[in-house]
Amino acid sequence: MKTLLAPASMNDVIRLLRAWRFWVLGALIGGLAGTAFYFVSPPDYRARATVVVSFNMEKAWPNKPDNELFYYLERESRKVEEVAWSDATLQQVAGQTNLTVAELRSGKLELSQPQDGGWHFYASDPSQKTANELATAWAQVFTAQVQQGIQDAVALDAARQALARSPGDAKIQAQIKDLEAKSFAVTPELQVSLAQSKDLATTRKTGLGVYCLVGAGLFLLLAGLVILFIPNLWVFSMGDRKSA
Repeated sequence: MKTLLAPASMNDVIRLLRAWRFWVLGALIGGLAGTAFYFVSPPDYRARATVVVSFNMEKAWPNKPDNELFYYLERESRKVEEVAWSDATLQQVAGQTNLTVAELRSGKLELSQPQDGGWHFYASDPSQKTANELATAWAQVFTAQVQQGIQDAVALDAARQALARSPGDAKIQAQIKDLEAKSFAVTPELQVSLAQSKDLATTRKTGLGVYCLVGAGLFLLLAGLVILFIPNLWVFSMGDRKSA
């Protein structure tokens, strides 16, 4: 029997080539095993809702070079992404779906965002209905939170202008502190709109084909190891005697 660190020889290659039937059989068994595992323990359903996010960079930073606009886009994207994962957002989602914030953060929710454009809100669950409800609730709450943050940002700008005219006004100062805490530091030029939140297309998180390929690949690897490390197995020894 070969050891793991033994160098490969020409006989090993020949043995692998002669055992092509064993390779085919291993791939077939692996594909069937992957299919069976898919139906015995199917992956979660995954639903996707979409929110359109526009940063209006030209209005927010007019007459700026491209490198500064990209910096602005990256910075503002991170701010809005934090809104999606904030306690205020997830607590509302948890309240609507009877789940805990810890469960939502444990992999049930995924965010795919190309910065300026459509942000995709994914939700996964063994139940197709729950996955749809999660994705819808997350996108809706996120949109409402950001829109409220934009309103607070507009009010904050107005309050700062008022404070500039009346520097000692304690009421305006208190209003500014309150708005700064609620605005999520987003810019007034930001725009968000809910694009897809109803009749969401829901599919399995991983397709049947992936299970078949993984199963076939694993069994092919196993077949190769058997051929290399158990050369005296009767299937291969018979082939060697015939060739002799």
